[in-house]
Amino acid sequence: MKNILPKALSELIDDFGVLPGVGARTAERYAYYMLRNETALCRRLAGSLEKLHAHVGTCPVTFAFIDANEDVSPLYSAADRDKTVVAVVEDPFDVLAVENTGQFSGTYHVLGGAISPIDGVGPEQLHIPELIERIKKDKVKEIILATNASVEGESTALYIQKQIENAGLENIAITRLARGLPSGVDLAYTDQITLSHALKGRQNL
Repeated sequence: MKNILPKALSELIDDFGVLPGVGARTAERYAYYMLRNETALCRRLAGSLEKLHAHVGTCPVTFAFIDANEDVSPLYSAADRDKTVVAVVEDPFDVLAVENTGQFSGTYHVLGGAISPIDGVGPEQLHIPELIERIKKDKVKEIILATNASVEGESTALYIQKQIENAGLENIAITRLARGLPSGVDLAYTDQITLSHALKGRQNL
């Protein structure tokens, strides 16, 4: 059957459709919205997408997102950040979620995911060795395991705890985000009040 939509519109719908969580109807609404609005909106969006890979980098210490012209994340290098306290998170956007609480002045370490054999993600694909080196280098006193409250997040937290113990770093306080985080909810989508309570109520492992 011949496509009844113009080719350019059909291709845009297909492109929106590859985004996670975007079904066919949502992709159509997005495409129609772009078509109805001023051309300037499309140009601005196209410009942002074109600059994305060239202008976004990864911090070599924390593995958080940084501007491409920065050497290291300001959340690590700033004088008011406590390098002896490290919140370990799965993804870069989890950093934003914790920062938005205004309750944390330590630094971060982004793992790049969680251990999930079913998805082909093992410990060797995460930034765990770099974390062990940071603990030694920065004389870290506390590690906050802020992985998601899921089976994968819990497994990853337990694995990291074991790696810290195996490295002979016995004087490190290892804490976990506590009350207020329901099982199965990603950290990036947790509201700020709930996350604030979880930070304040973290517990020793």
